[in-house]
Amino acid sequence: MSDAVTIPQTSAYQTDALIAEDIDAYLDQHRNKTMLRFITCGSVDDGKSTLIGRLLYDSKMIFEDQLAALEADSKRVGTQGGEIDFALLVDGLAAEREQGITIDVAYRFFSTEKRKFIVADTPGHEQYTRNMVTGASTADLAVILVDARKGVLTQTKRHSYLAHLIGIRNLVLAVNKMDLIGYDQARYDEIVAEYSAFATSIGITAFTPMPISGFKGDNISLRSETMPWYSGATLMEHLEAVDVDIDDDQAKPFRMSVQWVNRPNLDFRGFSGQIAAGTVKPGDAIRVLPGGKTSTISRITTLDGDLDEAVAGQSVTLSFADEIDCSSGNVIAASDAPPETADQFETTIVWMDDEPLIVGRSYWLKLGTQMVSATVREPKYQVNVNTMERLATKTLELNAIGVAEILTDRAIVFEAYAQEGAAPNKVLGGFILIDKITNATVAAGMVHFSLRRSQNVHWQATDIGREAHAGLKNQKQAVLWFTGLSGAGKSTIANEVEKQLNLMNRHTFLLDGDNIRHGLNKDLGFTEADRIENIRRVGEVAKLMADAGLIVLTAFISPFRAERDMVRAMLPAGEFIEIFVDTPLDVAEGRDVKGLYKKARAGDLKNFTGIDSPYEAPLNAEIRVNTVEMTPVEAAAFIVRQIMPLK
Repeated sequence: MSDAVTIPQTSAYQTDALIAEDIDAYLDQHRNKTMLRFITCGSVDDGKSTLIGRLLYDSKMIFEDQLAALEADSKRVGTQGGEIDFALLVDGLAAEREQGITIDVAYRFFSTEKRKFIVADTPGHEQYTRNMVTGASTADLAVILVDARKGVLTQTKRHSYLAHLIGIRNLVLAVNKMDLIGYDQARYDEIVAEYSAFATSIGITAFTPMPISGFKGDNISLRSETMPWYSGATLMEHLEAVDVDIDDDQAKPFRMSVQWVNRPNLDFRGFSGQIAAGTVKPGDAIRVLPGGKTSTISRITTLDGDLDEAVAGQSVTLSFADEIDCSSGNVIAASDAPPETADQFETTIVWMDDEPLIVGRSYWLKLGTQMVSATVREPKYQVNVNTMERLATKTLELNAIGVAEILTDRAIVFEAYAQEGAAPNKVLGGFILIDKITNATVAAGMVHFSLRRSQNVHWQATDIGREAHAGLKNQKQAVLWFTGLSGAGKSTIANEVEKQLNLMNRHTFLLDGDNIRHGLNKDLGFTEADRIENIRRVGEVAKLMADAGLIVLTAFISPFRAERDMVRAMLPAGEFIEIFVDTPLDVAEGRDVKGLYKKARAGDLKNFTGIDSPYEAPLNAEIRVNTVEMTPVEAAAFIVRQIMPLK
């Protein structure tokens, strides 16, 4: 008998099974890695794109064909004298490559054995500060780059202030391009000391400094042999080891904004969204806000099946034990620790639009899944990010940062954005403002606190309602809103309409633009902000009169669509009737009964509609009358025929 050892043969099937097992293990390991989102920011040409390109290169996230293309592009359009220009991996826009700068936010993904990363390369130019805010809004860490030759610049301070304002607690001061100053430790220490003094002045309590060269790779993934005086971690080591705020969010009371009501059939009704904070289990007591109804969780559903527990960051569908009212935009919270509700707040606003803030104009405010109409009061002050000085201002322009009060048209659920020693409440504390006409995002903001008056002022219910008031008058209340240029004939036609309605025994009241400015609005001028406040006040008065059962006629230029829409939103559907008194500018100017056009043309009357201030004609007015084709009496008769029967 032979003593030879028989080696078992592995079949092709077994080999494939082992490979599949290895792949599954690798994928499982990859799925369980933590994710770090970070941004690179700083001034122009501090090397942000180059640094990200180096990180991608060192983490082996570049394919051979990409590397070949990078080498070719570096010779053709690179800025490193023919050597590999890592910035080209990130600067994807043609305009960026031509100028050698970053314009938009560029997001890149890479991973190492220890962690996954999403990095946002944000622009350095002040013109694109709004894009930096966009990138920072979801970041856990910020790498503030400083060119070792230039030191701490204005944008270094601006981006540091914004990162701190947004609540990024992990800051890295990366003193870049050390190779261009001969790796001089004294210069590095000088920059760190200067930045430290600034950081302390704005409330930054800790940051991690490190000397690097993105181009040469010093202290990026490997320790630099040219800087033996630096004993700290490399940038990659720091990124792999830094703590993120996941545990902080899970330790907070439960919060989930409802994105949509999941009703696939008659037997299932759930409320879907992403958990913003805390944990939740079946049986937990919850409260639905702003209504305040309570119930308990009966089931937590996901695409992969039901869960015994869900935590912050997970997207789930929750079912309740009771049939209570809950809809998109509501917030589900721990019953014994609910967030606040209010309709007036103090906030910090970062203005991101080319057009300045218009005080009093109605914007959409989006906070979590809640969307409400909001107006901004005149800012309390604007922050000079260079000196931290508080400056007086009447508005906010592009990239300005200011503190202002905001009023919403109904109570919303919120939490203060910043809380001492905790991660920021981004979902219920951060918001954006959206222009109602263009749908452009014009600002980002953070809630400080609700105003005490919003908690102390409550709507007093009355037993006699608006329907009863109108019933006594045997009519349906309405607001007839006449709009058009000065001289169009609004007051004349409105007066004639009221006369005809009076003959029909209708109860009316006429609010005329000039008359209102003698009393209620005598404190207002004719700037854009004052015009908006003028219309807001008139709208509130018209609403009260409509509540009293009257047919209210208003004759105002009301040049802006947004403000006319604001008044429309104050009233029940169908009660706001927009009447466009359509008169060409040359015809209106030819009438010029008050001599206002003549003064405006001479420059003696500023902000005059049609001359140096715009008029936005209605797009879908309920009634349009052409005063060139109709006399005032004919126009009034036409309007009365259109609005009747108003009972």
